[in-house]
Amino acid sequence: MIAEIEADAATERHLQGITLLGVKAIRRQNPRRQPKAMKRSPAPAFHAASQRARRELQEAYRWFVSAYREAAERLRAKKPSVSFPRGCFPPPLPFARLETGQMA
Repeated sequence: MIAEIEADAATERHLQGITLLGVKAIRRQNPRRQPKAMKRSPAPAFHAASQRARRELQEAYRWFVSAYREAAERLRAKKPSVSFPRGCFPPPLPFARLETGQMA
């Protein structure tokens, strides 16, 4: 199987006109040389093994954000029994100064 992959790669390189450097050329290179330009592309939101896994992660994240925002709105509206998604912290409540003589 390895020999087949190597043969396919050699054929592809030949068709595209790509040549290999070879051992001497590789050893002549400076290992500390910086590339002239770096490719810049945004990092993916999730690193996943497959597209399906990435979609499932995105769906779960959307659900989490939606549930969090809904709970935060209920908290701001002072509704009873506010439940936040597991694994998150509720947003801080607004600062309220205690009047003199009140207990915290």
